[in-house]
Amino acid sequence: MQPYIISTCSTADRTEEQFRQRDIEYLCFHFSLNGKEYLDDLGKSVPFDQFYQRMVDGEMTKTSQPNTEQYIEFFTPFLEQGKDILHLCLSSGISGANNSAQVAKDILQEQFPDRKIYIIDSLSASAGLGLFADKLADLRDEGYSIDDAAKWALEHRGELQHWFFTTDLTFFIRGGRVSKTSGFVGKLLGICPLLNVNSEGKLIPRKKIRGKNKVIHETLDTMIANAQGGTDYSGKCYISNSACYEDARKLADLIEQTFPKLNGKVEITTIGTTIGSHTGPGTVALFFWGGQREI
Repeated sequence: MQPYIISTCSTADRTEEQFRQRDIEYLCFHFSLNGKEYLDDLGKSVPFDQFYQRMVDGEMTKTSQPNTEQYIEFFTPFLEQGKDILHLCLSSGISGANNSAQVAKDILQEQFPDRKIYIIDSLSASAGLGLFADKLADLRDEGYSIDDAAKWALEHRGELQHWFFTTDLTFFIRGGRVSKTSGFVGKLLGICPLLNVNSEGKLIPRKKIRGKNKVIHETLDTMIANAQGGTDYSGKCYISNSACYEDARKLADLIEQTFPKLNGKVEITTIGTTIGSHTGPGTVALFFWGGQREI
């Protein structure tokens, strides 16, 4: 079988060790703090605890995706080594990265006509993108060809469930996702919005839950209702969090108690600097395989 690489980007919110263990390549996005640009290099340039504290202290953040030239630079060495490429992009519902990667593919396909390059719009984000890449690594290791793995990705991407909640509306208000008026009332009442990524890869508010404990249990109930097999779910489960590990741990403990057939323990990672620039601290995100997402 023709060798191929699986790649994604730093917004998959996995550690370098986790990427290396699964033999998954990654390309870094960029972010800035108070106008100074950094590479979203999995917390090397700016450790995550410092990043979120600087946001709390009032430093402004911006993010930028890799451009076409950077995708070409990233892909070219693998093609020169005679390897095909299966690349998972951050959801087109929240980023234009997929467009840049597609343009890079078209350019490189002319230069390397004998190589296969698949650019997959994952419709996923954060550790959901990481869970998707991990699944493709499983398929590769099981002997799937790049064509079959790409086909599987397109057929099943809508089954990857993403559910988020936040206990701090500050940065949702700052980013315009919540109006100042609604944010003020929400803070006053202790509202913790529950959101998910829909079938178009867009982040959609679903419920307004009053109180942290209630939203954690509502998130658990949502997994029970949506996971493949219900409480018999036997796939993997990832949680990412932004400077609120205890909340993530509480949800993970409840999931492990409720889903006895889970494939391993719930894996908890940190929301990286690209996604975290928009969520701020206080966000917990849950990912698992389930039914088809709704609009």
